[in-house]
Amino acid sequence: MPLPRRGRGSRLAGSRVAGTSLPRARARSPRRAGRGTQLLSHAQRLTRRRHSSEQVTPEPEQQADFRSEKWLQERAGGDARDSRQALLAGMGSRRRFFSQEEVVIPCASDNDSGSVDLQLSNLEDIKKGESSIEFTDLDISDIPGLPLESFTDNLRHLTYEGPLNEASIQRLIQSIQEVFGGQLKSELEKLTFLRSLSSLSQNLPYDETIESFIHSHIEDIVRILNVLIQEEPLRSLFSPVRQEVFITIANLSYHNVHLLFGSEERTDLFEVITRSMITLPPLNILTQLQEITPCGPYNPECLYRQTFQAFSEMLQSLVVKDPHLENLDTIFQHLETWLQSSKDHERKRATASMAQVLKCLSRHLCLKPPLRFQRLGHLVAVMALLCGDPLKAVAEEAAEGTHYLLHITLRLKYVTHDKKNHQSLRKALKKCREFLELYSIKRFYRYPFKIAQVFEVFLNSDELCQFIMTTLDGLENLKHPYSQQSAGELLITLVKNAESRFEKVPEIMGIICARLSIISQPRVRQQVINTVSLFISRPKYTDIVLSHLLCHPVPYDRHLAELWRTLEAELPSTTWILWRLLRKLQKCHTICQEKMAYVGVAATCALYEVFMGNRLRAAMLRLFPQLLMTLLIQIHHSIGLTMSDVAIPSGLHIEQEVSTEVTPLCFAVQATKTLLLRTLCWQEFNIMEKNKGWTLLEEKDCHLQGISLLANALLERNQLLAHKVMYLLVPFLNRGNDKHKLTSAGFFVELLQSPVARRLPSTYSTARLKDWLNHENDTFKILALKGLCNLIRYQEMSEDIKSLLPCILDSLCETNEKIVLLAIQVLLQLVRTMDFTTLTAMMRTIFSLFGDVRPDVHLFSMTLFGASIKSVKPTDKKGVENQVLDSLVPLLLYSQDENDAIAEESKRVLMICAHFLKWKLPQEVYCKDPLYIRPTEAGKICRFFGIKCRGKIDILAQTLMYSKNTKLPIRRAAVLFVGLLSKYMDQNELSIKGTDWIQHDLREMLQDPEPSLRIITSQALFRVQKVTTEPEPEPTVCWLRKLMGCLPT
Repeated sequence: MPLPRRGRGSRLAGSRVAGTSLPRARARSPRRAGRGTQLLSHAQRLTRRRHSSEQVTPEPEQQADFRSEKWLQERAGGDARDSRQALLAGMGSRRRFFSQEEVVIPCASDNDSGSVDLQLSNLEDIKKGESSIEFTDLDISDIPGLPLESFTDNLRHLTYEGPLNEASIQRLIQSIQEVFGGQLKSELEKLTFLRSLSSLSQNLPYDETIESFIHSHIEDIVRILNVLIQEEPLRSLFSPVRQEVFITIANLSYHNVHLLFGSEERTDLFEVITRSMITLPPLNILTQLQEITPCGPYNPECLYRQTFQAFSEMLQSLVVKDPHLENLDTIFQHLETWLQSSKDHERKRATASMAQVLKCLSRHLCLKPPLRFQRLGHLVAVMALLCGDPLKAVAEEAAEGTHYLLHITLRLKYVTHDKKNHQSLRKALKKCREFLELYSIKRFYRYPFKIAQVFEVFLNSDELCQFIMTTLDGLENLKHPYSQQSAGELLITLVKNAESRFEKVPEIMGIICARLSIISQPRVRQQVINTVSLFISRPKYTDIVLSHLLCHPVPYDRHLAELWRTLEAELPSTTWILWRLLRKLQKCHTICQEKMAYVGVAATCALYEVFMGNRLRAAMLRLFPQLLMTLLIQIHHSIGLTMSDVAIPSGLHIEQEVSTEVTPLCFAVQATKTLLLRTLCWQEFNIMEKNKGWTLLEEKDCHLQGISLLANALLERNQLLAHKVMYLLVPFLNRGNDKHKLTSAGFFVELLQSPVARRLPSTYSTARLKDWLNHENDTFKILALKGLCNLIRYQEMSEDIKSLLPCILDSLCETNEKIVLLAIQVLLQLVRTMDFTTLTAMMRTIFSLFGDVRPDVHLFSMTLFGASIKSVKPTDKKGVENQVLDSLVPLLLYSQDENDAIAEESKRVLMICAHFLKWKLPQEVYCKDPLYIRPTEAGKICRFFGIKCRGKIDILAQTLMYSKNTKLPIRRAAVLFVGLLSKYMDQNELSIKGTDWIQHDLREMLQDPEPSLRIITSQALFRVQKVTTEPEPEPTVCWLRKLMGCLPT
């Protein structure tokens, strides 16, 4: 009977059937008919006239396909005489006429005059509790571009012959059983066996004996078919055995006897069959082989087309009844490898087969839970990639298959969607319609990336991940530039549209990183990298992506480095990305462990690459304070470490040995340098270079000097950035371990020089410095005192700093020279504001530092002592007079120190003391020559001090103490002064104490190895002894003074 027409042509309701010279059998419905119904199967009718030599001459008609006519002609191949039959073999959608009978394939009718959609208003009207959830014609409205097709089994029935009689059945069974126990050697035997089996299969609905026989011998049948296929040559096609095998399997499948599912042997048969068909050489090669070596009466082109058509029909027979999509899943598994084949003819066959399977399935779709097909995203991606195939025929086949896959997806999603969340399906359908209104779905092969837009709305998170993974996997197999470009467009389009519905992001990132090295096209590489940018810019995925990217060996290879350098996003996202990367590094500074965390090194290396790329410069400027301080802290943590000191994760394999020059420290320094350069801190960078600041930063003992140099350079050249850093450091100083705090504190105290520091509350300035003064770590004390030095210049800060005087005075007793010197420096600024009690206490402490072995401490202690004397108020002079008198001898002796600075400072402070006592020092005190070579001047000085100090201090005993000083000039001056001062001893004291104690100490000095000292000692000893034998006469008083003294007053 005639088939429904569409336009000027018509399409068969089912799969493609090749028009050949062989008479074909009528097809019948795959549904079981009642017993006694006279039906002949399609396979039987196809077999009857299989080997006839007559050609079929169909009447001409117009093309009825959206694909190009040129492509159709290419598919047909051959000369004009065979074009019609080739077209029939290729399209499988025409009305065909044969000389004797009309052939109809058991599929639904075809009517492409309309468009398909789920009618949104009717979705709510579908009655709950239907026994079978499926779409009906009432559920269809207009989604542009989708053809309207019946989804019921609207099959045409023809007039069929009756079933086989009992005798015929027994003969067929006997002949088949004989094959089970023997071998099929000739082609005729093979064809006879296969056609007998097909005939039996057509009578399954009518005879229980046949049904029992076939079901009990399925394994034997599978074994025989496997042998038959394997015996066929892989590189040639000279017999219809393959074709008959396919027809036999199809006939059995129509009656629910599946030879390709259910066991390992059946799966192997499916694999062998698929390989046998797909791997055949191209048609032109088969034709050439036939011409070179004629091996039979068959036309190679016709035989090939019939065989391929039978293969396609066999696959379609598997999905006619597939409510759970189990068979589709199996078919896709077997065709997947060939769909991605590098050989054009294999890929073309697989694509055409898959397209026809999807077409047949879409027309017989009757889905019922549970659905076994869980790889929808994978299938969509494979078809989308094929739509961008450089071979136009493959692209158009894939476009057609994708066209029908959308039918399936619509119904699949309706069955599986959450009925409570019906609104989500409505939104998906609405979005799908909006996309399809923009362009025809029939042009998928021209714009494959649009497939991602259309299907994305229906894919769940798992299916989206499948799509991404498959597309990325395809990049490895797609050697053609155009195919790679299509894959890149698909990838970026899907990620843009799906937003944050992805899961398994680490796996996606892993494949991207692995595939970057094989992507040769710059545009595609950038698209893949942009995909990473899209993922990383979503707050939901930022940390996940960063964690994965940081789990790669450092230094990064050129591909991963390129990824870091070319990351792009909008400003808020770039700031977020950089901030999260920064936090990864900062967290490593709060953990105390034996080895450095690998994430810290990787994050530092990543920051360096990001800075080099300069795509996130705006974010770098915004986060400059945090970036700078974090990198400086990383430098501090990295000093002295090698890669062996880094806790490399066990799952991370570094392929090659890392050079000894590659250390965590070099990454941190490089990143810091690059940060300064990219933020235009050129002058600061130059200052660091000139003053060897980078070297200072890298040394353990000089790290804080490098920090100080950089902080001062920033404060001098870029105050705005310096102030931002200072405000950042207010909370930053309370975090992390000691190295974190030390680096932060080192930078902070230098920035206190800025006038802006006056605005800081005392809680964040002087109170914090006080805590550091009491810290057990000397470095914190040093930084605290430096901070006080910087703050004390501001008048408004003086009161807060004065409250710290007890802590500062305690610092004078520290063994660390830097602490003492800084404390003195602070006290010099505060000495004029001290109260009398504090001042006297400080003078006593400072006096104890006279003669300190640390030259600078000695020098500045005298300076502070002098400043203290100047600061004494007139009313308080009596309270410090004794301290001043006690300092005269030390100052006089240290004026002879070999250190010129100390000697000069001693003379200056001695003059201050004399001025305080209202004494006028003799000019000999300022003599530049050593006094031991100027005995006359020494005598005058001793006479002055001996007379002035008599009765006030024991100047001789005080001088004698310094005779044991470690410094030779001081010992020598002390011994010289003892001898000269001895004659000014008080006679009463001399009579009480004597000079033995003096002589005893001097005699010990005679053993000194220094000759000059021994000589001076012997002279002094002589003078002391002379005092005891010849006491100095009392000064005479003139008669007039005596007279005046006797007069009454």
